[in-house]
Amino acid sequence: QVQLVESGGGLVQAGGSLRLSCAVFGGTFRTQTMGWFRQAPGKEREFVAAISWSSTYYASSVKGRFTISRDNAKNTLYLQMNSLKPEDTAVYYCAADSNPLGGTVLLEYDYWGQGTQVTVSS
Repeated sequence: QVQLVESGGGLVQAGGSLRLSCAVFGGTFRTQTMGWFRQAPGKEREFVAAISWSSTYYASSVKGRFTISRDNAKNTLYLQMNSLKPEDTAVYYCAADSNPLGGTVLLEYDYWGQGTQVTVSS
């Protein structure tokens, strides 16, 4: 069983930065594709960023502002978020895909964290 625990969310002003972390327990972290998704009130959960064995992927809305990274020695995934906008406000979820060459498709992710709230004030 794989458990994912997010942290680092909070309230920040527009233009500010936050760094999300996701600690992963169980499974084989280094071979999993890891992703970040978000869900705003009244909206569907959407892809934000992913990092696989060989590639990184970003939603067009965050490209150039967000950076996904992983520390395989610490079994931890990160999302550095800069130049935050009010429209980035959402619950952010960490997810794991057993396929090392996974990508952006939400339904392909096998394990999910509980989420962490990010609120960006204008």
